[in-house]
Amino acid sequence: MAVLREGERYYSLNQYLKHTYGEKLYKVSLDAGMTCPNRDGTLGSRGCIFCSAGGSGDFAADRKLSITAQIEQGKAQAAGKYSGSSYIAYFQAYTNTYAPVSRLREIFSEAIRRPDIRILDIATRPDCLGADVLALLDDLNQIKPVWVELGLQTIHPDTAAFIRRGYGLSVFEEAVRHLRMRGIFVVVHTILGLPGESMDQQLATVRYLNTLDIQGVKFQLLHILKHTDLAAYYEEHPFHLPNMEEYFEMLGKCLCVLRRDIVVHRLTGDGPKPLLIAPLWTGNKRHVLNRLRAYLKEQDIWQGKDG
Repeated sequence: MAVLREGERYYSLNQYLKHTYGEKLYKVSLDAGMTCPNRDGTLGSRGCIFCSAGGSGDFAADRKLSITAQIEQGKAQAAGKYSGSSYIAYFQAYTNTYAPVSRLREIFSEAIRRPDIRILDIATRPDCLGADVLALLDDLNQIKPVWVELGLQTIHPDTAAFIRRGYGLSVFEEAVRHLRMRGIFVVVHTILGLPGESMDQQLATVRYLNTLDIQGVKFQLLHILKHTDLAAYYEEHPFHLPNMEEYFEMLGKCLCVLRRDIVVHRLTGDGPKPLLIAPLWTGNKRHVLNRLRAYLKEQDIWQGKDG
């Protein structure tokens, strides 16, 4: 069971990395040129309702560059704010196991064989983890740690249908089981503020995650970005988006029920400012995180408090 350090309100990714690796690791976002079964016609052609044209990889490097060149570009961009020499290769955009295994082996090996890459972090869908892909991930995990990030977002079928997630809960559970059989770390994304979901429903999703063998979670406030189907829906059917204080209250309740050993990789998220329609208050990430830390302290909120 993770023990929070004095003054810490949640088990942060930085805390985990410093404890495990002795230093902070900088995450370099990469674009391997993938697509998604929810976009190429296999399951759908429009993607998840909130997903941007960049496949939720809007901060990733240029997909026209090689993986090596993208990593070097990311390192150069980080030079002003990171003085270390260890990095996480984060394959972020689209579905990063949705390609022939020969291609996946090539791109993942290019990253993981680099001495400066300590962790291979792969964002994908649970329905894109066939036996051959799992075997590859198992091989890579023998070289260096592999993390797989899965976008569950919600456990509630009506909401999952609205956001066009495209797979059922049993598929997600099987993916987690197969990954953990191979010792691969699992990080789950969940979105707070989805239309029609009550606070109780959002807490039910967190409590469900507590029952699974997962190692990390990303909390994401719903963002409405230009040129997405969600933006069109929001224009025609405006719905409430939480203000900053409301979001802090929602997040605080989620943290209080979250299992203490689950590493919190993200608390808010931020959409690209040129694309962000709402909520605009998320645009100043530093201010939001400072206010959030103050709120958690003022309200005496800490991870697992109500667990």
